[in-house]
Amino acid sequence: MEKTIKNPAFTMLYFHGFASSGASGTVETLRKMLPSAEIVAPDIPVDPVEALPFLKSLTEEVKPDVIVGTSMGGMYAQQMRGYLRVCVNPAFNMSTASKLLRTGTFKFLNGRKDKVKEFRITKETIQHFNAMERGQWDGITPEEQDLCYGLFGIHDKLVNTYALFLKHYTHARKFDGEHQLNDSALRHALLPLLGELLGERLEQAKQPPLPDYMQY
Repeated sequence: MEKTIKNPAFTMLYFHGFASSGASGTVETLRKMLPSAEIVAPDIPVDPVEALPFLKSLTEEVKPDVIVGTSMGGMYAQQMRGYLRVCVNPAFNMSTASKLLRTGTFKFLNGRKDKVKEFRITKETIQHFNAMERGQWDGITPEEQDLCYGLFGIHDKLVNTYALFLKHYTHARKFDGEHQLNDSALRHALLPLLGELLGERLEQAKQPPLPDYMQY
């Protein structure tokens, strides 16, 4: 991984939602709000057979201080054992969420690094999600429960996995928001939680990075 900020206040690995990319508006806003944080946001492969091992490998490479995942990304973030993670409106049941996942050819919502504009969902893709979902709760220990947090928008009309999350974890809270994170939800829900988890490093991340000549 190529560093973009010297001596970051902390490193965040961000997992985007379905049909999106690492160039989502949420990532851009987070980078503006936290200019001294290193925010690594990959383009997640469409099929979980490729996506899950890719994300596990990337997580081991980056060794982030925190992982934040939204929607589908929250489902993947939950599975990154051993790391502090925040799952925002996680879509744990992608294979049965017809509003999210159905067969056909679709356009990506944001530009991706490989310049690919469209992707295809097949019955096999959905079967791969279903198989992955059945094992997504494996390996949850008491120590793991303390590392995973859930944020759930009370106006989310797309997914509702609050009760499912509480079957496996204890750190769940609701916020005044919808499925997608907007500026208000970031400021009033995500950033306060990150402040609790990261302490003064969050405040440091809000400050512009020092000029190169002042960094050691």
